Amino acid sequence: MRVILLGPPGAGKGTQAAWIRDRFSIPQLSTGDMLRAAVANGTEVGRQAKAIMEAGKLVSDDVINAIVAERIDQPDCAGGFILDGFPRTTDQAEALDRMLAERDLRIDAVIEFQVDQAALVERISGRYACANCGAGYHDTFKKPKVPGVCDVCGSTEFVRRKDDNAETVAARLEAYDAQTAPLLPYYRQRGNLHTVDGMAPIGEVTAAIAAVLEPLATETASGPAGGSAEKAGSSGAGNA
Repeated sequence: MRVILLGPPGAGKGTQAAWIRDRFSIPQLSTGDMLRAAVANGTEVGRQAKAIMEAGKLVSDDVINAIVAERIDQPDCAGGFILDGFPRTTDQAEALDRMLAERDLRIDAVIEFQVDQAALVERISGRYACANCGAGYHDTFKKPKVPGVCDVCGSTEFVRRKDDNAETVAARLEAYDAQTAPLLPYYRQRGNLHTVDGMAPIGEVTAAIAAVLEPLATETASGPAGGSAEKAGSSGAGNA
């Protein structure tokens, strides 16, 4: 089963991708994680990506497409995968369709996370993490039990991503609206777009996604590779 998660930064895609990964035993392919690794390692593409991401812009299609094409050919993707953060533009979506068609595959479901963007700015701009173990916190929604002390490891050192501030988040949301939102009609036309409330409690979002993917998992297991996309649009809850 091959799944795409769509939604602006901070919509909860990463949390739900982890659930889908564990439930259906398919890998989560996050281009953001791969790019951040390149940034941390100080590679040439990492330095370029760092400047782009800190400005709230999107990394070039050439870089992203190459990363995805290589990754979906790995053995652990034979049974499917989750794309979190890709495609971000219709050009990337078309490139992905070509990649999959060459392999006699297709996308089974696209999950859109609908959100309140004003609330999302507050959600993202308040995030920070333990510098030692990476445990996540928030200025308003998830403070450490003891102020200034990590609940998990006891460290007193915390860090914030440079792009987790209100101005950069607003720029990222504008970029999403301009470049990624057009993917919704693209996939709606293909009959495999489903919508969930990204502002709902995590458990409710998970349940809505399960209602979409559980039937598709059965269809995918019983049919030919990639053969369930035509049925995806009528599979159940959340169909946009």
